[in-house]
Amino acid sequence: MFDDDDRPAKTNAVITLPRNLETLSIEELEHYITILKSEIERTEGEITRKKASRDAAASIFKS
Repeated sequence: MFDDDDRPAKTNAVITLPRNLETLSIEELEHYITILKSEIERTEGEITRKKASRDAAASIFKS
């Protein structure tokens, strides 16, 4: 009845990180930190969202 083939396949996330931080300037390093902090916040938000969904589903089956 439902076709799960339309869902994107799960793959391992690939994150490109600079291999050598020594070649980056102070400004580039500070920018890099800003990007990383932003990505951490985005990831934490997604974790919170998924936990809320999981907890809501679990509460249905606990009663």
